[in-house]
Amino acid sequence: MPTTKRDYYEILGVQKSATLDEIKRAYRQLALKHHPDRVGAEHKKEAEEKFKEISEAYAVLSDAQKRSVYDQYGHTPGFDQRYSTEDIFRNADFSSIFEDLGLGGSFFEGLFGGGALGAGRGARGSDLEMELPLTFEEAARGTTKMVTVPRRELCHECRGEGGERAACSTCRGTGQIRQSAGFMVIARTCNRCGGQGGTVKKACPACRGSGRVAVERRIEVRVPAGIESGMRLRLAGEGEAGPRARGDLYVHLTVKPHPLFRREGPHLILEYPASIAQAALGAEVELPTMNGRVSMKIPPGTQSGTVFRVRGKGLPDVQERGGTGDLLVRVSVETPTNLTGAQRKAFEELFRALGDDAHPARRSFLAKLKELIKQR
Repeated sequence: MPTTKRDYYEILGVQKSATLDEIKRAYRQLALKHHPDRVGAEHKKEAEEKFKEISEAYAVLSDAQKRSVYDQYGHTPGFDQRYSTEDIFRNADFSSIFEDLGLGGSFFEGLFGGGALGAGRGARGSDLEMELPLTFEEAARGTTKMVTVPRRELCHECRGEGGERAACSTCRGTGQIRQSAGFMVIARTCNRCGGQGGTVKKACPACRGSGRVAVERRIEVRVPAGIESGMRLRLAGEGEAGPRARGDLYVHLTVKPHPLFRREGPHLILEYPASIAQAALGAEVELPTMNGRVSMKIPPGTQSGTVFRVRGKGLPDVQERGGTGDLLVRVSVETPTNLTGAQRKAFEELFRALGDDAHPARRSFLAKLKELIKQR
């Protein structure tokens, strides 16, 4: 694939609002157009690269979860480091598309370089998914959690064989029947043995011939600092066991809200209610952060809605290694309520003494209003 990847929607020529049927239709047309077996020898290499590019775009945009992550991050570490080539093409439905090309099957290892696409059915164990709730502090600072995962593992008694086996005469024990189709090698599951490579003559009593047993495992999940709700962690090889390889465990993270902070990426947002005196006269205030307290000066004459930035006091930036966000303090000037008679009298005397000169925005508004009334 090219070093700088093009936008997947641009590759398929569809809008970001395209439906799954529109994405599938666009890919079908492009696949028929750029299939390497349909061009001359001098354009074959170019067609192969184009075919790989449109197939990768289709594999992502036809999967609701991958598409959602791509729409959020695009080609940034948030997406490209989260999904390997194997992840991108896993479970992608190419079989119905390639019927138009006169090709069957769903695994094209000659095209995509093996991995999950070249494995026979059942060769790799199933992926598992789970949710992991975190406090705001745990997500901000990072943490390590121990989780219990129910999964199926290879039976130790029969080593996953299910018992005494006899090799399949059709696939000769491989579980696959391979056929060449132009520059691709198509691997189909053997119909005779169902991809198992053989049949069980005498079932193992421990697993009753399945080759796997149900267990519960305690697994350590390391959560990096600065993680956001909705992100997921991939623990390679912690899914269910298959005859040749384990699946993966995907941990979906949900972060509970904080009573004071909210976040925008790596930045922490804090709403600070300032008194009229603090806003008018200025003040030095102490503010909370995720790592202790910091002092911040509110300059005299601060208006409600003003945002001050305290650099480096946000959260670790998971998209930028070593980066840290800022603390953004939004000042909200609070108008006093439930005044006593004496307090009200004091305010009236203060505002008479201030006049309009202390309120330039109000003075400007009244001047413009007066001008409009004159024009009428």
